[in-house]
Amino acid sequence: MFDQRLVGHQAIREKLLSRLQAGKLAGSVIFAGPEGIGKRRIALELAQRELCFKGTACGACQGCKAFWTDPLPKELPNLLRIAPEGKAGIIKVGVVRDSDLVEGGVIAWASMAPPPRCHRWILIEDAHRLHGAAANMLLKTLEEPPPGTHVVLITHRPEAMLQTIRSRCERIAFAPLLPEEAWAVASGHGWLEAEREAWTALSAGSLRNLEREAFERAAAQVDAWLRLSSGVSYREAAGPLIPDRNADLAVSEQLRQPLELLLALLNDAARVRSGGKPSLAPWKAGIEQLAGSPVDLKLPQDLVYQALRHLPRNPAPEPVLRGIGMVLR
Repeated sequence: MFDQRLVGHQAIREKLLSRLQAGKLAGSVIFAGPEGIGKRRIALELAQRELCFKGTACGACQGCKAFWTDPLPKELPNLLRIAPEGKAGIIKVGVVRDSDLVEGGVIAWASMAPPPRCHRWILIEDAHRLHGAAANMLLKTLEEPPPGTHVVLITHRPEAMLQTIRSRCERIAFAPLLPEEAWAVASGHGWLEAEREAWTALSAGSLRNLEREAFERAAAQVDAWLRLSSGVSYREAAGPLIPDRNADLAVSEQLRQPLELLLALLNDAARVRSGGKPSLAPWKAGIEQLAGSPVDLKLPQDLVYQALRHLPRNPAPEPVLRGIGMVLR
């Protein structure tokens, strides 16, 4: 009854299916958990099963294959996907109210009768990127979805969503993948056993680093922080940390990864100071050097948390990085 290509979260998948079949799945739900762990795919599986020729999300029939094309369509007979767009990376009000995505807008689409033996599924990806006006316009639909319609908001930052949105939705929490689950996917994508320790440590139960370029960028950012903490100048070390203004991803979202990686390094340094072992074992030497320095780990940690809270305001990245780098030295 499940797509065999999906790995992990089996208990949640079984519970979702059971509640759906019993008519007890809430009309509006939030799938919350770390980035890159498969939340979107679990949501897609609910809609995929209804178009599967076998009714099982077999993954092989023509009905299922529509859910695995690249890029994935914005609209299928029983599914509408909403995702951030543009350099700002936000979901604009035109998608909800007007015909920017589908004729009549999302609310009109949700009110249409679903296909036979199907529900209507609306997936809002990176739901924390909903523009304030767009979020407010969805409130009525989230509170009382039309019969047969389910709205799934997917996010790794539920705290950044409006309280009025969160209060109208049931929250379903997703944990990181188990190391062996994440590695099963990675090995299927060509990663070698000799690379397993570094890939597993850096990925931390997610699939964000499945592509080699993404892994190498994250590894370079870890190295950059450790070089800064060892006394290397900002000019020499900070290159991998600075967002690319020509990239499709918003500068604020690019800045998130190096900040989160620094938090992992600081947590590891605190763990070493307490006699424990670092989770980022391949970088053990640098972490032990940081742990042995006189740096008050709470100072850079507080600065990182402050920077993360202000990311939606698109702060200039270099002053943020320089300020944190100074207290690391």
